[in-house]
Amino acid sequence: MMKLPLHSSSILRRWLALTLAGLFVALRVGTAADVRVVSSGGFAAAYRALTPEFERTTGNHLITSWGPSMGNTPEAVPQRIQRHEPIDVVIMVGSALDKLAQEGEVIADSRVDLARSVIGAAVRAGFPKPDISSVEALKRALLNAKSIAYSDSASGVYISSELFQRLGIAKEVAGKSRMIPAEPVGQVVARGEAELGFQQISELKPIAGIELLGPLPSELQKVTVFSAGIVAGAKEPDAGKALIRFLASPVAAKAITDSGLQPADSASSKNLER
Repeated sequence: MMKLPLHSSSILRRWLALTLAGLFVALRVGTAADVRVVSSGGFAAAYRALTPEFERTTGNHLITSWGPSMGNTPEAVPQRIQRHEPIDVVIMVGSALDKLAQEGEVIADSRVDLARSVIGAAVRAGFPKPDISSVEALKRALLNAKSIAYSDSASGVYISSELFQRLGIAKEVAGKSRMIPAEPVGQVVARGEAELGFQQISELKPIAGIELLGPLPSELQKVTVFSAGIVAGAKEPDAGKALIRFLASPVAAKAITDSGLQPADSASSKNLER
């Protein structure tokens, strides 16, 4: 992978300008486009940090909405696609994107992995911080917590359907744990409506009023891959492809890391070079 002199903002800007200029020549994007994007909240912090430079350099305008990668809430990506909302690019959990591709809703060979994400836990700021660094410590923290919250997307599905069972405490926590639809779990914790909250670290990290406890123990961790793809029938597929290539490029790595994610080296990025 190419190593960029990230310490120099001027060199970084020149590199980005040249890269994107070459990209747009290659893709024959002659005029600015309105690119409609729907993204999972797990990639939101990195996306917000990166996209202003993309818009400035390319002249394209990103019209962005947010929603979970799965579930039945109106904001969820699959529900938006079923309603035939005009969408060019989706950024979501890779397994959920694959399902949409199988259904013909997303162009299968447009998928590019952008980042890997791990699940973490948080408590309200100023409150006791239980240890979750080992399997037994996490089990103890869950049993001692008066209330537990988790998301309605990939991390929450794992917490409720696998993690509790693996720890052997599903019955003990059933009455005090709940799934939070279409809202960051950190906000629920910050309001004091849940003592212990679980979500992707990248989604917990931006929330004020909470303190991160860290990631789940490695033995229990569930790594989620966030991927991007072009929606079938997209009005701006070339501009959407340029956006995805930018988000998967080396220049995006620092913002992705700063957001609490790990950059993904996607073998499928070759799809954007066709």
